[in-house]
Amino acid sequence: MTGLYYEEFTVGETIAHERRRTISESDNQRFCDMTMNQQPLHLDAEFAGDTEFGERLVNGLYTMSLAVGVSIPETTDGTIVANLSYDNVEHPQPVFHGDTIRARSTVTDKRETSDGERGVVTMRVEVFNQDDDLVCAFDRTVLSLKREFADDPTQ
Repeated sequence: MTGLYYEEFTVGETIAHERRRTISESDNQRFCDMTMNQQPLHLDAEFAGDTEFGERLVNGLYTMSLAVGVSIPETTDGTIVANLSYDNVEHPQPVFHGDTIRARSTVTDKRETSDGERGVVTMRVEVFNQDDDLVCAFDRTVLSLKREFADDPTQ
């Protein structure tokens, strides 16, 4: 377990996530297949070639999901009760096959639950490509364990 307990989050803190991922055509195809999203802009090279982008785009929900995944080790791995919400999702720039993305999370808010045994933490997650263009951003709110109420608080 490498995640943070509620007490370890600091409002204003920015956490740079070390893991990166180069997105392949296969990644995009499999995600679209699993989610039954057959949008031709993601899957049809001829169709996408005639758009303003000139090529297929990576599914934005895949980009967002991948960002959550790469952020987990430094934020909520083993210390989360639940994801509560994803809000204010933006995709300011497209993601293409072959792009390498990275993410960072900034803690924007935190509060204890009414019983005082857990905490609610909100983070702004920003996703960048290899050119440092912002390609996705969203607020992720989680219900976090407090160390003293965890099953094994020595971890």
